[in-house]
Amino acid sequence: MTSIENLEKELKQEKLNSLYLLYGEELFLLENNIKRIRKLFGETVKGINSILIDDTNVKELIQDIETPAFGYEKKLIIARNTGLFKAEGKRKNKELSDLKDKINDYLNENIDIINQSVILVFVEEDADSRLKLFKTLDKLGTVCKFDFQKPVQIEKRVKAICKAYEVKIDDSTLKYFIEICGTNMQDVINEIRKLIEYAGKGGVIKKEDVDSLTIKKLEAVIFDLTDNLGQKQTRKALDVLKNLIYNKEPIQRILVMLYNHFKKLYFLKLAIRYNKDIVTSLSLKPNQTFLVNKYKTQSKYFTEKELKEVLQALRDLDVNYKNGLIDIQVGLEAILCNYCS
Repeated sequence: MTSIENLEKELKQEKLNSLYLLYGEELFLLENNIKRIRKLFGETVKGINSILIDDTNVKELIQDIETPAFGYEKKLIIARNTGLFKAEGKRKNKELSDLKDKINDYLNENIDIINQSVILVFVEEDADSRLKLFKTLDKLGTVCKFDFQKPVQIEKRVKAICKAYEVKIDDSTLKYFIEICGTNMQDVINEIRKLIEYAGKGGVIKKEDVDSLTIKKLEAVIFDLTDNLGQKQTRKALDVLKNLIYNKEPIQRILVMLYNHFKKLYFLKLAIRYNKDIVTSLSLKPNQTFLVNKYKTQSKYFTEKELKEVLQALRDLDVNYKNGLIDIQVGLEAILCNYCS
């Protein structure tokens, strides 16, 4: 397997392989690299030297590989979500299993022909590395998993973008920007573009620009709300809640996010008390580990007893709201006031 960075480096150097398997959650970067492959490939004519394959016509893949790209040197085949790389459960789909074996054998036996005439790109949401077909592509071509980027990787990308537009951003502002926007590259790119446009060539992106121009992820807003609770700032906590509601954030989602946030704070307390791994205890993904210190700081505002009481209050509100006994917004405001007092 290769890394995202190595794949991007190869494509920048105009190195194009014949076989690719690209998969994972980070769709923005994945799609960007498909665009680069298309651009390197050059002119395409649908049905002649450009073929799209999915789970409905994947049986035709070998036939499409063997059909000449009339008038063109090579053919580009993009095969999306074919089902060929899904893990096989106890109940195997014999037809699909046989097709996997057939394609696997074909690629192994005809790689020289494929190298001369085809660029074949498999694009999947997920892929099982135990499959023979996965291993064949890893051996004969390029396999790249697109995981969500870690903050340090995002910082490097954002710095490069700012440099290209001759806009400066210092390290502390950049870290704050990522905390606010999250680690989804599509969101990050959308928000940094706004800030670059606002700063202008030769300008500097400041923390106050981030606060005034970027759209905060709900997770970041929940952190703000919890900070206000911990610091006993009732008015600020209520203002954060009302702003979320004003901006059309579903109040049921706010309730769920608050509950999950306080549950993490409670689990963190237990992890520290029993000397357990915090990242595992909080079920944080690799790109979320930078949040550990934020959770630690917030957990100091509350005792274990207080966190249990908040969690119970939020559960009770959910039950009473569903039974028509209380308005959910009134209930949430009451909980915030109670735990700010």
